Amino acid sequence: MKTIKTRIEKDSMGEMEVPQTALYGASTQRAVLNFPISGYRFSRPFIRALGLIKWGAAQANHDLALLDAHRSSLIVQAAEEVVEGKLDEHFPLDIFQTGSGTSTNTNANEVIANRCAQLAGKPIGSRELVHPNDHVNMGQSSNDVIPTAIHVSAAEQLKTCLLPALQNLHRALETKRKEFWDIIKIGRTHLMDATPVRLGQEFGGYAQQIAYARSRAEKAIEVLRELPLGGTAVGTGLNRHGDFADKVIRHLHQRTGIEFYEARNHFEAQGAKDGVVETSGQLKTIATSFFKIANDIRLLASGPRCGIGEIQLPATQPGSSIMPGKVNPVLCESMMMVCAQVFGNDTCITWAAANGNLELNVMMPVMAHGLLESIRLLGNIADAFTEKCAIGIQANEERCRELVELSMAMVTSLAPKIGYDRAAEIAKESAKTGKTVREICREKNILPEKELRAALDPVAMTEHGGTGSGG
Repeated sequence: MKTIKTRIEKDSMGEMEVPQTALYGASTQRAVLNFPISGYRFSRPFIRALGLIKWGAAQANHDLALLDAHRSSLIVQAAEEVVEGKLDEHFPLDIFQTGSGTSTNTNANEVIANRCAQLAGKPIGSRELVHPNDHVNMGQSSNDVIPTAIHVSAAEQLKTCLLPALQNLHRALETKRKEFWDIIKIGRTHLMDATPVRLGQEFGGYAQQIAYARSRAEKAIEVLRELPLGGTAVGTGLNRHGDFADKVIRHLHQRTGIEFYEARNHFEAQGAKDGVVETSGQLKTIATSFFKIANDIRLLASGPRCGIGEIQLPATQPGSSIMPGKVNPVLCESMMMVCAQVFGNDTCITWAAANGNLELNVMMPVMAHGLLESIRLLGNIADAFTEKCAIGIQANEERCRELVELSMAMVTSLAPKIGYDRAAEIAKESAKTGKTVREICREKNILPEKELRAALDPVAMTEHGGTGSGG
């Protein structure tokens, strides 16, 4: 077994053996030993946000004449490496740790301070030039840094990951709406035959859901723009300059392009996590839309010969280890599983946010994990579904026409002319004999041929519901 070389570092609790090459220090190592729980780590977007906060804080403290130029420049350089992902291996902590995320904020402070020592040509662990608490954490507390990192990372991911994916999916579904507009098919309610619709109208409904999903993601970014930074330990702003938060937030705006602003009320911002719950709720709603669309599409494609079979999905992979030639709606199924995970994440986030005790929520790490995972999964599945499924969907026009003519629901348009009861009798006879509504009406001379053709025109039955445009 390989022996890991160690060095001795100190924190307020005393000495601690730390891996020799690790940039973190004693407090982080204590958390490594205390929380061998899941193997889940804070994701790249969260660590990036944490680096941005430390990067902006060093500049703000220098602007306020609280930090000299040399120390500030070292912290800025080290924090930039955190932002860029160059030091990710030095962030080993488990998600299931101290509920304030103090361990991870301390982890960042220690890594940046030790990296500053390296940059200055001093040994790792020396603190005389840059101290993790006195300098890297100046004007901050874990209690305002961690929730700020949640907001910044989630807002960035919504902007750069989810919104573009939704845009592409909307474009694909809107293209199908136009492509399928002239194809008439049977509608279904309760999974039973209903009056005719246009295939393009169905896809227009899906496109509209995604248009609303984009709006919901934008609303979530709006909620997340309010940052807890500046409240320090309990919301009073103790030990920070009055202009500190504003200056840091200006730097964050510069790097992210998102107009963040300081919390209107720091006691709300740190004691509650309602904004995170609202964001998760928007993601849950987006997932609900995804599930509806994916489930509908796999139903419409079912068969291909012994099901509905009105559309055909691109063949992406073999569907069975025993049935040759079988192809399954795998992208739809993948999307539905993602949605189930997002629903579960939302439940976890809701319970975690409800545990805001007095001046601090103490379940923030798992909220950060769930929120960022939901955004990542939704963005990834939207991209995959667009590229490998939605773009390649084809209509089976002959099957659509066949099912329209076979449907008993065609009789609906006759009801205003012959009455509900008589129309119902024709529907029952159609079900009993297998004859179409049109055939029965002709046999019984229900209406003159010209009037019958007009009444049973499936195209005319679809022209009262608008364009179906997805916005």
